[in-house]
Amino acid sequence: MGAFSESGSVLDIYPVLWEFMRPGTSPVDWCEDNYNISANIAEFVNTFSNFLFILLPPVLIMLFKEYGRFVTPGIHLLWVLLIVVGLSSMYFHATLSLIGQLLDELAILWVFMAAYSLFFPRRYYPKFIRNDRKAFGWLMLFSAILATALSLWKPIVNAFVLMGMGVPTMVMLYRELQRVGDRRVYRLGLRTTTVWAIAVFCWINDRMFCETWSAINFPYLHGFWHVLIFIASYTVLVLYAYFYVESELPQRRPLLKYWPVNEFEFGIPFISIRNPDSKDWHKYNSLYFCKGQDFSDYAQSKAYA
Repeated sequence: MGAFSESGSVLDIYPVLWEFMRPGTSPVDWCEDNYNISANIAEFVNTFSNFLFILLPPVLIMLFKEYGRFVTPGIHLLWVLLIVVGLSSMYFHATLSLIGQLLDELAILWVFMAAYSLFFPRRYYPKFIRNDRKAFGWLMLFSAILATALSLWKPIVNAFVLMGMGVPTMVMLYRELQRVGDRRVYRLGLRTTTVWAIAVFCWINDRMFCETWSAINFPYLHGFWHVLIFIASYTVLVLYAYFYVESELPQRRPLLKYWPVNEFEFGIPFISIRNPDSKDWHKYNSLYFCKGQDFSDYAQSKAYA
């Protein structure tokens, strides 16, 4: 019968959907004790450890204004999707509902697919794509829709599938780092890989060795996973954004910089464009510089390597 009664009424679906929204309906339950800190939030630490997903993307949208104007505005979609991931994860861990789990996992899936569509290096395209990024984008869209449908079939395995998708991403990152000439980019790649590895360690231990960590009263590794995987995720996106310009728009001369202090490499990384189209650049410059400011000083800072 599935979601329908003998009457076959479509309205019979609604009680089923409501059941999926009920707290505790997810087959996934992380190591943190439920309702231990708050009577209204199932996993308190796992819920609020998503704070970086909410707070940092608006800063990245600001820092990547130049990139969005002169390379691709699609970069801003990725930052918005990270906010969606954070909100979905908060809802899931606060309720442990099946619908919360699916929203969390599907948001992550669409971040992967959108990022691949924008920045997947052409040298790794399958042959039938014929080096066509638009065709590859359609392939990613179809794959995302198919994966969305399949995720409803066996929700318990979704997290493991998403975790597996990170492996080819990091393998390609390693290969791209072997080609890069900018040592700052290379060092950021090493730090990103290290953070990702520590994040995976936290995820696996929380999932597989909960009893061990609970025995020492520290069932919070999944919360650390949220913080670390956000750092790894956004820096991976920054690196692939750099690789994209370097390989497909080299005339734009991408430059990795850090905010708020460029010389401090543990700040927030972003990509600056040193050689945008001259007409667009002067229009853009007029929007973001005060009258009387010496543009030559700014231009010189853009050339800092």
